[in-house]
Amino acid sequence: MRTDSSPGTLPAREHLPAGDAGTPVLDVVIPVYNEEKDLQPCVLRLHEHLTRTFPYAFRITIADNASTDTTPQVAARLEAEIPEVTNFRLEQKGRGRALRTVWSASDAPVLAYMDVDLSTDLNALLPLVAPLISGHSDLAIGSRLARSSRVVRGPKREFISRAYNLILRGSLQARFSDAQCGFKAIRRDVAQVLLPLVEDTGWFFDTEMLVLAERAGLRIHEVPVDWVDDPDSTVHIVKTATDDLKGVWRIGKALTTGSLPLDRLTRPFGDDPRDREIKDVPKGLARQLVGFCVVGGLSTLFYLALYSVFRQFSGSQLANALALLVSAVANTAANRRLTFGVRGRGGAVRHQAQGLVVFGIGLALTSGSLAALNAATSDPAHSTELAVLIAANLAATVLRFLLFRAWVFPDRDETAEDPAAVAGQDPSSPAYRTVIPQQGPYAPTTYASTTYDPTAYDPTYDTTTQFRAGEAADGTWRDATMQLQPVRPHDTDPRDAR
Repeated sequence: MRTDSSPGTLPAREHLPAGDAGTPVLDVVIPVYNEEKDLQPCVLRLHEHLTRTFPYAFRITIADNASTDTTPQVAARLEAEIPEVTNFRLEQKGRGRALRTVWSASDAPVLAYMDVDLSTDLNALLPLVAPLISGHSDLAIGSRLARSSRVVRGPKREFISRAYNLILRGSLQARFSDAQCGFKAIRRDVAQVLLPLVEDTGWFFDTEMLVLAERAGLRIHEVPVDWVDDPDSTVHIVKTATDDLKGVWRIGKALTTGSLPLDRLTRPFGDDPRDREIKDVPKGLARQLVGFCVVGGLSTLFYLALYSVFRQFSGSQLANALALLVSAVANTAANRRLTFGVRGRGGAVRHQAQGLVVFGIGLALTSGSLAALNAATSDPAHSTELAVLIAANLAATVLRFLLFRAWVFPDRDETAEDPAAVAGQDPSSPAYRTVIPQQGPYAPTTYASTTYDPTAYDPTYDTTTQFRAGEAADGTWRDATMQLQPVRPHDTDPRDAR
């Protein structure tokens, strides 16, 4: 599992900004391997459907995975005959490798793919990509297992598909319903950050991408589809199932050890641009409270069980101290990973040391309560001891959460720690830049940074409207209400050489 850091955190979702006429809004990738017979009918049918129903400019990309038949020649002929079709040749097999390569190089803001057999009804394509264009969702998948889906396939494939999704739910706590349907879409800004974390290059690519996206808190939209099984499918079921199970084990291990920087994929609070104007709102407070309560409840049960065991061969004070010590170590580790989202081994020893200090405070509260009980009665009942300890632990729990949040796992102000970020807030700083998009209908979405003094051209220019480079990069200066302008399929850009 890859542990390299991703290109950067994601900005808040917004409606995709309007682009130049002719610039594709949607790039549909068709990965193929030795599909000389099915490729041309698929592309012609898909192109006709998009031309008739899709209101924006689009592109169809054929991703040839090292085919050894005449598939490359068919793809080249389609590219020459149809302006909206492009051809991409890879010299290595692997559907995941093809999708990652083409998606990473595409300039379209919405990226999709579908299988060449077109088992999925194309009427689901527009509902698939619409929530990505509007800014509602990060990924979208077609689901053959939704209640309203209509599926025609044999019992063996039906059993394998449902069994595989049950495995994902049981082992990786996946909540999406269909990982293997070859009908998915993703926003390009999400793909740029998510794809470097996806290791698989074959059929498990889809599942790995969805699991990581879901664990990072990204929004996955599901579309019920009508699906007819292709009896001539070349997928090797046994080998694919074996590779998928190996992938499930690998991802489960990586998630358990915290080796994935999934925090880089989270959206900021909140996705609505208006929320960015709210000041002094603790980030993730509600989620942290829920996580802390769940961990606290389990820790309390664990503590009471340990206390009952230790009480069989020791006094109440020693049993309380031992049970608190063991449960405190487990509680700190669980809160570190689940409540406050700290992954990896960095700082784990320091966090446990601070957790032991918090444990000492809890020990003082509970021990003091037991001492007060023993002072009040010489031989208290075991149930009374437990009741007193529960009350004392509730008080200690509130204090523990406050100490964890403010001292052990505090939210770090990256701006305050990064001198470059602070300098970037000063208009007189060299880091304060004006970002100029590169021109061209298919120009990649990179930006050229240059120093610019608008007052040199217009003395009346209001310098308070300058934007920092970081703001331009994350899109916070854009008008969130900007809508995409429909582009007729036959509209062309005079700058387009096609």
